[in-house]
Amino acid sequence: MDRTAATRFAAALCLAVAAAGAPAAQLALEGSRLVVTGMLDGSGLPSFAEQVNSGRVRTVAFEDSVGGDAEVAEAYARLIRERKLLTEARGQCQAACAYAFLAGREHRFGRGPGFNALLIPLVRRPSTVELQAGPWRGSEAPPAAVEAVAVSAAAASTAPGPAAEPAAMAAPREAWQPGQGVVFTSTPTLFGRVYNTYWCDGSQGTDYTRCERLPDADPYKLGVLTP
Repeated sequence: MDRTAATRFAAALCLAVAAAGAPAAQLALEGSRLVVTGMLDGSGLPSFAEQVNSGRVRTVAFEDSVGGDAEVAEAYARLIRERKLLTEARGQCQAACAYAFLAGREHRFGRGPGFNALLIPLVRRPSTVELQAGPWRGSEAPPAAVEAVAVSAAAASTAPGPAAEPAAMAAPREAWQPGQGVVFTSTPTLFGRVYNTYWCDGSQGTDYTRCERLPDADPYKLGVLTP
């Protein structure tokens, strides 16, 4: 994976999870499927680790999870990779959720009649080459991503106040807006599901039809979803 692409993805992830304000993660075991809803913060991590290490879990299903903590997201992803678990995304899966989701041995949208959307935070529109290279290949991203998240988090925690903040340090924080990035959607229709990929600048809210549709960005061909 391209190191620059991974760094950009991780930097955006760090900003995205810091901006999110969703309920803390809730876990529910449904047979061999562990359902995770809400924000990926540290409160649910011990229980998550206990569940996946028990040997009873085969699939982790993320449901309406729109943020979390960057280091916690990596911890979720690491446990998923180590246990070679499958992952599903139901409803909205954004930022930290997307990172953990992509760590699955196989990663799919959940079945059923609902609308699904996966938001991968990026600070700018990717070129065609960058889109095809993809900073979202979960098994390849962690080394560069974790390093970039750690650096970004450290810089944010030690940065001076706004009045004294150098422009070079302020720019990355101002570059990303909530809801900004590449969005992969799956919409149910009478003729089956329709998949679309969009570049969103953050001004669209939850109406992804206001975003720019990206051609030749099939989520299966890009490796975002597995068959």
